[in-house]
Amino acid sequence: MSTFAEIGDGLERAWDSIADGWRQLRQRATHALTRFNPLNREDKLETAEEVFLQRSSRWGLLAADVSENGADVNVRLEAPGLEADNFDIHVVGSVLVVRGEKKVQHVLTEGRFHVMECAYGSFERAVPLPVEVDENAAKASYRRGVLHVKLPKKATAVARRIEVQY
Repeated sequence: MSTFAEIGDGLERAWDSIADGWRQLRQRATHALTRFNPLNREDKLETAEEVFLQRSSRWGLLAADVSENGADVNVRLEAPGLEADNFDIHVVGSVLVVRGEKKVQHVLTEGRFHVMECAYGSFERAVPLPVEVDENAAKASYRRGVLHVKLPKKATAVARRIEVQY
């Protein structure tokens, strides 16, 4: 095999590896990518905070882990920069819907930003659940930027061992 053919094969393998990595990233991050709506009105911007919000990122990642054990479904949602009372949590069908608003902590009055990657404003994140849950018995806590939601399974969704009689 010629040197050019070897280089071509190496480049093709590298390209395939990069393309596969992007596909995996897109597949895993699709649900976590969340749209933030910084302003709820279309009027003229008046305050420094409104101008800041207009320039901030419109998209952020709210990554989730969903696990289940015999009795519960547990959702762990990374949502840094919020307070516990910033969340509105509901179950709609087999989806946990988390709404909230990430507020600006401070507005720069002097100087300038060089990087603005943080997203601010209202958001909604839908997390698919693997089984039916009893939303009336759900419990949620928020600590260190992570929202934990414990959702007891409905009786029909809990696996039950059936004894075989002789």
